[in-house]
Amino acid sequence: MVETVKVVELVGESKQGWEDAVQNAVHEASKTIDDIAGVEIYNFTGDVEDGKIVEYKANVKVAFNVSR
Repeated sequence: MVETVKVVELVGESKQGWEDAVQNAVHEASKTIDDIAGVEIYNFTGDVEDGKIVEYKANVKVAFNVSR
């Protein structure tokens, strides 16, 4: 049987840090996507106010198995 993997791109956000932003993206994806097999983090950004990072953002690709 040939396995097929589908990939979706998401942006996770957090006020705690980039690792938390990644976890939030995966957690939110898991609410609607079954069988998540992996995640690729490809960009980190943040919002800055008064010289401090106030929000962390992580662009991620979530891979999941497609079953027929």
